Amino acid sequence: MANSNQSEWDSNIAFILAMIGSAVGLGNIWRFPNVLYSHGGGSFMIPYIVSLFLLGISFVLVEYAVGYRFKSSLIKVLYSVKSKLEPVAWFIALIVFLITTYYICVVGWDLIYVVLSFTKAWGSNPDLFFSSIVLQSTDSIEGLLHIVPMVFISVLALWAVAWYIIQKDLNDGIGKVSKLLLPLLLIIVVTIVLFSLTLPGASIGYTQIFTPDWSALTDLNVWLAAFGQIVFSLSLGMSIALTYASYLPEGSKLTDNALIVAFSNSGFEIFNSIGIFSILGFMTLNTGIPFDQLVTEGTGLAFVVFPKVFNIMGPWATIIGPLFFLCILFAGVTSVMALLEVVCYSISEKFNFSRRKSATIVCIIGFIVSVIFTTSAGSMILGIFDAFLNNIALLFAVLLECIIFGWIYNFDNLIETLNNNSNIKVGKVWKNVIKFILPICIC
Repeated sequence: MANSNQSEWDSNIAFILAMIGSAVGLGNIWRFPNVLYSHGGGSFMIPYIVSLFLLGISFVLVEYAVGYRFKSSLIKVLYSVKSKLEPVAWFIALIVFLITTYYICVVGWDLIYVVLSFTKAWGSNPDLFFSSIVLQSTDSIEGLLHIVPMVFISVLALWAVAWYIIQKDLNDGIGKVSKLLLPLLLIIVVTIVLFSLTLPGASIGYTQIFTPDWSALTDLNVWLAAFGQIVFSLSLGMSIALTYASYLPEGSKLTDNALIVAFSNSGFEIFNSIGIFSILGFMTLNTGIPFDQLVTEGTGLAFVVFPKVFNIMGPWATIIGPLFFLCILFAGVTSVMALLEVVCYSISEKFNFSRRKSATIVCIIGFIVSVIFTTSAGSMILGIFDAFLNNIALLFAVLLECIIFGWIYNFDNLIETLNNNSNIKVGKVWKNVIKFILPICIC
């Protein structure tokens, strides 16, 4: 069943770091705190943990087992299961590619802010600066005719870096970068969180996490939000886990690795939220702005609220500010690598292209598409892309994979694959989750 694979991780730690890097992204840093706060605070952790085990880890195990068993990209996997299913794989690859084209643009905005943060160049009105100076944003379709030079250069630089990493051998590229950036990311996050806990008013923020609203547990929307966060955070439906698992050597403990990655990702989200909430508590104490008005998500938190915080933080802002934006940059780069690997590996296998050739083709086309998001109308178009691809297309991709591997493919083969070397075994419960529970939750 398995195909010969030229690439293979040189160590299990390289695989784990690459997988954690793919999972830890922008959503962990600026999406999770808002979801946590607005859905019951500490009580949200109960549906979150249930969703992590029942849905998140369960689906990741499917991709681990499939990737490891077939040793191929999703394109060849679905073709092997049933030739008529290959278009489904290309549909998923297209989703991943399109997400990459705008995701890298958001990382490009952050790259700009890494430079700006040393001098707090956003001035006294970060909101106006971000929309009018950095993005030069407009809701008019005519904005597509105006490229914003600063954003264009930043995105071009990131695509060049991405190409340089992806075109290299697996271990010389993704492997080495993951081993470098993940430890640095951890050091930065620990530094920021420990510093944030010393700020006056920090307790106003972090107590929000440990003050549960138990009534939220009876709200179906809270459980749906937990499910959505797990899908978003673990990049379910993107075939990243499948692709990375296909590079694992024989004898790998798949279930054990999946649990390590899932717990590391969730641990990062929760630990990072303590720092985010503490800093926002400091902001509330010093400005009188209600905490609930500060806890937003996405670009508003990163490029508007936090620059406002740094404006009142004093000398420490010249250190914490750059570290904060470097944290986002490193998390973004590792996620971009994973997204691109899915698409490049698929093209390389399908057309028998070299790694360098497929990376060059994907990155050139990707950059051309990304130019749309570097225009004055880019942020508006980006919002439309994000809403459709993340909220609809990705969930549909998860549903399709559940149907294919749960009902069309012999699922018992995946159970056997996972249980061969893993210390933790799976069985009928996991099978029923994939065949019945997960599709019902999605629908």
